[in-house]
Amino acid sequence: MPTISRLATIGLSLMCAQALPRAASAQADAKTVRLWKAKCASCHGVDGRGKTETGEKLAIPDMAAADWQKKVTDAQMKASILDGVKRPGKAEGMDPYKDKLEPEQVDALIVYVRSLSK
Repeated sequence: MPTISRLATIGLSLMCAQALPRAASAQADAKTVRLWKAKCASCHGVDGRGKTETGEKLAIPDMAAADWQKKVTDAQMKASILDGVKRPGKAEGMDPYKDKLEPEQVDALIVYVRSLSK
């Protein structure tokens, strides 16, 4: 079964999204940490490793791993956040947040995900 990361890479490579500068060294502000915990951590884990019940069920990749950080672009993350991630043949996936988050929040989440590799 393909992983969500692989599916996102395939599907999102077709989408054009504005790339953000990599700012992995930037510390996430408290508001972004709260946003992550409220919207993302139940599946991705507080540390981004996907070691939650849902994360393991959906085979969510370890977003703190160096190899994941290298292969997934900021544009791909942005598209996943905005448009969600669908898994062919599966009902489960990631819901889109394009109508739920402001552009600045999406950008801040990407910076936060980059900071998880530290």
